[in-house]
Amino acid sequence: MFTALSPPAARFLAHQPWYAPLPAALQARVQDGVRTQSGDKGSVLLHAGDPVLGWYAVLSGLAKLQSQSPDGRLSVFLGVPAGEWFGEGSVLKTEPRRYDVVALRDTELLCLPRGLFDELRRCSLEFNQFLVTHLNLRLGQAMAIIEAGRIRTPEQRVALYLSRLFWHGQRKLALSQEELGHLVGLSRQTVNRVLQSLEQRRLVSLAFGRVSILDDESLTAFLTNPGAE
Repeated sequence: MFTALSPPAARFLAHQPWYAPLPAALQARVQDGVRTQSGDKGSVLLHAGDPVLGWYAVLSGLAKLQSQSPDGRLSVFLGVPAGEWFGEGSVLKTEPRRYDVVALRDTELLCLPRGLFDELRRCSLEFNQFLVTHLNLRLGQAMAIIEAGRIRTPEQRVALYLSRLFWHGQRKLALSQEELGHLVGLSRQTVNRVLQSLEQRRLVSLAFGRVSILDDESLTAFLTNPGAE
């Protein structure tokens, strides 16, 4: 169920680089048109097979994008932290949604409806520039995930999901081992073992429900070295 715009959602929009250059009338229409949607941990926020209503951002919480095979196996292919948009590929097409969006913790989403999304693409250079940059980020993430699943060790896969490719400027991650396991596709036990190994290498430090990155340069070197143990 969608609800009207909240103050946090209004602040989120105001900080989008494409929002300020919009004419005042279009800013007002965007403010009036967007909606928010909340869900508890474990709930399916958006269902595979449903019509795509718009472009989404995570206002708070953490969501995962997953698909399910005919035999019931789940494949998680992306985690989306607070402050990031997702689903641009879906809204650019007219087909039903191909994946479920599941809350890994209590989560609130913002939806920019398809009509406004299409209008912004037609009339706003800044919006298109933002969208292209975002699509390029998603392409880089997708290529890294494919590579990690084929040739990287579990340690390197966890390092990938802790890297700036997925978390940008955040280096103290409020992320539990259970949540990280869901994103990487490894058991909580394996994630625990890997994080202990990374901590011994002085790449990260661990606290309850939090992972802090201590050495970005060394973490990246470890991640990109296929021969790392």
